[in-house]
Amino acid sequence: MKRPIRLTELKVSVFRLMLRAIPPVLLCSLILSGMLASAQDDSQSKPATDTTTASKPAAEGDTEALAKAAQNPVASMISVPLQNNTAFGVGPYNRTQDVLNIQPVIPISISENWNLIARIIQPIVWQPNVTQNSQGWYGLGDMNPTFFFSPAKPSKLIWGVGPTFVIPTATADQLGQGKFSMGPGVVLLTTPGKWVIGTLINNVWSVAGSGSRPPVNQMLLQWFVNYNMKKGWYLASSPIVTANWRASSGNVLTLPFGGGVGRIMKLGNQPVNLLAQLYGNAVYPTGTSPWSMRLQIQFLYPKKHN
Repeated sequence: MKRPIRLTELKVSVFRLMLRAIPPVLLCSLILSGMLASAQDDSQSKPATDTTTASKPAAEGDTEALAKAAQNPVASMISVPLQNNTAFGVGPYNRTQDVLNIQPVIPISISENWNLIARIIQPIVWQPNVTQNSQGWYGLGDMNPTFFFSPAKPSKLIWGVGPTFVIPTATADQLGQGKFSMGPGVVLLTTPGKWVIGTLINNVWSVAGSGSRPPVNQMLLQWFVNYNMKKGWYLASSPIVTANWRASSGNVLTLPFGGGVGRIMKLGNQPVNLLAQLYGNAVYPTGTSPWSMRLQIQFLYPKKHN
């Protein structure tokens, strides 16, 4: 007699299928929307009158400005990125980990000279049990809000500085650190010509939380290089280097390399930033992933000009 499937097991199976569906759905959306938008651009690029031809440079300029704003962590523009990170080959059974980051960016004007940029990352995690070839945990990971103070009228060097926090919102012990952590964060970038080049770095230390969980001392460094091309296309490399300063020797750093391609375009009337990237890890802790894939759709809400 077969054992009946429990409701909890059914929920886990459904959630795993949903998570596994996210990367191909995002990738197909990137490819199909890019093809449709290219066809639309080609049809619109054939001007019926001189007025259409004259307006084309302005439209391209707007797209380039929107691309640079989307690639700027402290831009004065509301955006809502949905970023899916899939890590392959985890543990001895080559399991797959999946993290969907919901990370809204909200700029707030606090004075004539200063903006406060609130960046909140809430992960939804599928964490496989690396000690066996099945089962795992899913749910919310730890929330990571960051608040950058940045000049409202930036110069050639754009910058922001402020606190970052890790809040223990994980719904299972395996999905988070169980600690409240905090530390400083800094972002620096410049936008010469068609380039957006910069870096974002922070380090957090645990200051409260469960006494049964190990203390936290970790760094995140993300450098990014974007080259913007015609019709909203761009090349991008933005690897995330992490360091767990409390780990044993040889397991401190994760050092990825790679990149991908993206496009600024519209889905209907909604401006979006689509991005697909692949990364390999030159250095990584024992039992973690040697390579990963990042897919993103970022909803953009630029200020409307009267």
